[in-house]
Amino acid sequence: MNRVISILIVDDHTVVRDGLNALLSAEPGMKVVGACGDGQTAVRLVSELRPDVILLDLVMPKMDGVQATLEIKKAYPEARILVLTSFSENHQVFSAIKAGAMGYLMKDTSSDNLIQAIRDTYANRPALGPEIARKLMMDIQNERGEPGGEDTLTDREIEILQHMALGMTNQEIADKFFLSERTVRTHVTNILAKLDLSNRTQAVLFALRAGIAHIDYTRDE
Repeated sequence: MNRVISILIVDDHTVVRDGLNALLSAEPGMKVVGACGDGQTAVRLVSELRPDVILLDLVMPKMDGVQATLEIKKAYPEARILVLTSFSENHQVFSAIKAGAMGYLMKDTSSDNLIQAIRDTYANRPALGPEIARKLMMDIQNERGEPGGEDTLTDREIEILQHMALGMTNQEIADKFFLSERTVRTHVTNILAKLDLSNRTQAVLFALRAGIAHIDYTRDE
């Protein structure tokens, strides 16, 4: 794939923005198209630049990362947001994912992990470390009350959910099952509605918690 991934960096620390810019600008297939230090400016720049991936901190002036995520997703539903922060408290993690972030990484992650997470986010695959995934699974269970709900899914929906957990896109799932991409998209919408979840990342985490998929279940090449 020759497509260059355009990235917007949002962090209130200049040294962090500069460091990320230097790292990502040197990575083949990636291009930093903008950077800013607060959530309000981020919302405006997303509208102007339409980046492929938004790398977003949570704690910022004027508008925090969770609110910025909500505003960005409201105006630009296809936006792919990867949170990069120093905070791993359960409520912050869950709030960011619930708002629409596709991934959540700590700032002490390795450069290789960050670059892979950006590629995963661009490909609509959740980018979460195992420890973050476990926190989210617990929070989803607490918010939903009693675990369950997978019994409302059809066999086909369970199959699609399993392959979503492998990080496959709608088109890849469609190709595997000889379906149209539109049909798969409808199945995904039905899965979210039946499980009372708001986005794809939450559905994958539900699959992990319910035992439909596993954290160490790697995607076939």
